[in-house]
Amino acid sequence: MQHHPLHVPPHPDDLWHVTTLFKALSEPIRVQILLRLVTGEQSVSALVGALNLPQSTVSRHLGALRHAGLVQSRRDGPHVHYRLTDTHLITVLQEAFSHAQHTRLDLPDHPHTDAAPGSVH
Repeated sequence: MQHHPLHVPPHPDDLWHVTTLFKALSEPIRVQILLRLVTGEQSVSALVGALNLPQSTVSRHLGALRHAGLVQSRRDGPHVHYRLTDTHLITVLQEAFSHAQHTRLDLPDHPHTDAAPGSVH
């Protein structure tokens, strides 16, 4: 994974994208959808079945994720398929769940050795 410098203060566009990302992640259903898309593209009907939610609910949350720029859609006849916009989202989810597990299990922090201080992936 390529590392990018972490600028403080951030560029206003970057700040907007980061806050939009976190707003989109504030709904558990949206996080569940993104986790399903980590393995690759899925149709809306596959997501509906996997999440056991109404199609209208899944579609509404997919729309919010698309508006936030986190997913992209592709139409295949009557079916719409979704995928993550880029692999950085996988890293964000991995880090968020690692943080949650450390908190839940009261684990000590560990050094992040593959990135230079002040950089982001």
